[in-house]
Amino acid sequence: MSVTITDVEKIAQLAKLKFSEEEKTKLQKDMNQVLGYIEQLNELDLENTEPLENINETENVMREDEVKPWLSTEEALKNAPSKTQKFFKVPKVIEK
Repeated sequence: MSVTITDVEKIAQLAKLKFSEEEKTKLQKDMNQVLGYIEQLNELDLENTEPLENINETENVMREDEVKPWLSTEEALKNAPSKTQKFFKVPKVIEK
């Protein structure tokens, strides 16, 4: 499977990005190189290989789940530049 210019344009549209024709060509080449590398990985015989969970062989260190004092709503909103009832008020950032 290879990536076409149409595929690059569709991906750009989904990501809401715009590219020049030269950039589209470079992206197509780069994406095809990535797919080629993945194909090389797919050719490896991994039949007797155990899955790797963590390259450092470390375990998660969890802290005790204990109740600690926290800011009240009033304290948290005290220095807010804008607030509505018990919430921070922020400008709209999504157009659609």
